[in-house]
Amino acid sequence: MNPNTVKSSTLKSSVLLPVALLTLALSTAAQAQTALTLPAAVARALNSGPDLSTSRANLQKAQANAASVAADPTSLVTGKLSAQQGLASALLNVQTTRLNVMNTVVTGYVAAYETALKVNLNAAQVALNTRQLQITQARARAGTATSLDVTKAQNTLNSNAQELADARAQGPILEAQLAKTLALGGDLKLAALPKAPALAVSLSALQTGLESRLASVQTAAQATETAQQQVDVSNNDYTPARTLQDARTALANAQRTLQDAQKSAQNTLKDAYRSAQNAAQQVGISQSALSANQTTLAQTQARLKAGTAAAVDVQSAQVNVQQAQLTLSQAQDSLWKALASLSVAAGQDLTGLVK
Repeated sequence: MNPNTVKSSTLKSSVLLPVALLTLALSTAAQAQTALTLPAAVARALNSGPDLSTSRANLQKAQANAASVAADPTSLVTGKLSAQQGLASALLNVQTTRLNVMNTVVTGYVAAYETALKVNLNAAQVALNTRQLQITQARARAGTATSLDVTKAQNTLNSNAQELADARAQGPILEAQLAKTLALGGDLKLAALPKAPALAVSLSALQTGLESRLASVQTAAQATETAQQQVDVSNNDYTPARTLQDARTALANAQRTLQDAQKSAQNTLKDAYRSAQNAAQQVGISQSALSANQTTLAQTQARLKAGTAAAVDVQSAQVNVQQAQLTLSQAQDSLWKALASLSVAAGQDLTGLVK
């Protein structure tokens, strides 16, 4: 063997080896990248989110203040009530913030994930439109289609191509927004959403104790409590009558505000509950539609084998299945969002994501 050939072969091997190792390393790293799941995203936001950090810090301050006031024998009844209310508000605020953070993450995750699905569907639609345009152009050349048919096919292609471009442009923006919420850098790889839990609680059960779980109602109730205290401390023979009269007026106003807050909370809960019920029903409807489209695709493929359907018919049926799959995913995602919104309206987690 020629020594130069050996040297050349050895040199090539020595050059290719690092390249092969680098390729293998990059491939392994790509495979090792773990897709972010919805539960993991929510858990990360709850553990390290700035909003929750602020709420927890405020709770610590309120606890310290309440302990200090309680231990001070010179504390007035008004100061004690204020400290107790501050602690109660801080405690509820932590839970409320947790639910709001969960709701924000669910909404952002669903938006980013659905956009990625739309990109895939729009790409398939553009491929189908391109093929349909080519067929229409061929028919026009053969005299079996008009120039107007070609124009319509071209317009359809242009429209879907624009939708594809919009979806591709929106994807990175939505992912960046979600990454900011989670304090993550780099490109996000989102896993499919898990199946949403069933709505297993009744509306009446959620209505029970609702007022104690909502910050808006709590604030109005505390204002009423404070106003009642002012009436109590003013109802004596050494306080001017006008002061007592003003205190009673303030109490009446506070009571009306509380009643409005209670009614608003109940109405919001009812609307959110109805939306969750509708979303759950839509999942079943979308599942049936997908099954029907899958059956049509199987029949079209059989017709293609039998020579009674064209390849473009199969391609069209495949796109219809993709559309039905996207519709089902959107229905499932809508159920997640509905449950997250209902959790906020009910003041308790119904998604299973808030640990």
